[in-house]
Amino acid sequence: MSAETDHIVDRRRLKRRLTFWRIAAVVAVIGIIVVAAARDEPLVARDYVARLAVQGIIYDDQDRHALLKELTSDDNVKALIIRINSPGGTVVGGEALYHSVRKFAKKKPVVAVMGETATSAAYMVAIATDRIFAHAGSITGSIGVLMQTADVTKLLEKIGVKPESVKSGRLKAQPNPMEPFSDQARTAIRDVVLDLYEMFVGLVKERRQFYDAKAKKLADGRVYTGRQALKNGLLDSLGGEAAARQWLAEKRKIPQKLPVRDVGVAPLSEKWRELLGGIVGKIVFSERLRLDGPISVWHPELR
Repeated sequence: MSAETDHIVDRRRLKRRLTFWRIAAVVAVIGIIVVAAARDEPLVARDYVARLAVQGIIYDDQDRHALLKELTSDDNVKALIIRINSPGGTVVGGEALYHSVRKFAKKKPVVAVMGETATSAAYMVAIATDRIFAHAGSITGSIGVLMQTADVTKLLEKIGVKPESVKSGRLKAQPNPMEPFSDQARTAIRDVVLDLYEMFVGLVKERRQFYDAKAKKLADGRVYTGRQALKNGLLDSLGGEAAARQWLAEKRKIPQKLPVRDVGVAPLSEKWRELLGGIVGKIVFSERLRLDGPISVWHPELR
């Protein structure tokens, strides 16, 4: 093989190597960009205001609790805005999120901005923040706890079905649409609902600084517009996110020039559908009182 041929072969090998490393470099850069985009974080860390959306049915979401814990320890997070658009959810879901928000609030300022709806368990979340903002037309309130069932025994009789069950006690599996709702069972379930209601009202009294009579008067289950809620002391100001940023700047020294970054957990569509189906099932045809049975949710279409 001549020297000229050897030179050509070497050049081709060099070109192949250069091409490989160029492609590798491009892939690496794309990978970094994709990872940064997926994490919703800039390549260079800087201070920001986090914005967390609480929408739809609220349940006890461990991923969201972990996120709030992470935001609490992140030095770049200077404040948190919680945008709420939810009719409520399970009592445990609202209670657990309330406590997660309170833990954040002990370290950094947090405000709530209500959207169209922030009722029941969603209002429970709102009162965990330092200040509540709402639009004049926002619907909030509905402070209370709900448990519903249906008695389908007469319907079953008409179609010739007689349900049978063997239970360890008369109150086991109550309420149950397959058997009449006895007075004893109704009293037992009412005691559960009222105990959870007292817990909810206690949080409202503490956070909104109400005396007992006022808290009970406002917590009769009714909903309020933003204007009515402001007048009654259930929230602090009318306005949206701009008003919340202004308050953070004036009262908590959080510069308005800081960027706002949306934070959240990965979509859990399957989990959400499962939970919603479970709640609807328990509302309409509740077969047994489960730990997540009582709900705090505003659903006028079922009234």
